[in-house]
Amino acid sequence: MRVIAKRTLRNFWDEHASARGALEAWHAEALKAAWKTPNELKEQFGSASVLGNNRVVFNISGNNYRLIVSIDYERQAMFLKFIGTHAEYDKIDAENYDAYRSR
Repeated sequence: MRVIAKRTLRNFWDEHASARGALEAWHAEALKAAWKTPNELKEQFGSASVLGNNRVVFNISGNNYRLIVSIDYERQAMFLKFIGTHAEYDKIDAENYDAYRSR
């Protein structure tokens, strides 16, 4: 699975050093994945929340951080939509939020 874009993760862990190890581990697992359905993803990441709009929320670093991606299973690509603290996540609409749309 391609992850678009790792730079966003790097920028986040530069500001939140405690997230680095967990994000690097998540990224490594995502790159190796070849999920064809949300059910296959849930088999690997049981704590992930599958939302509408092909979105998935991952708990990072003991649920201190949240990562939202949009997944195109057919093209084997995932697009980062949000990375932030749990408190920041609580303030957004996870199914529609796209922090990187204007970039």
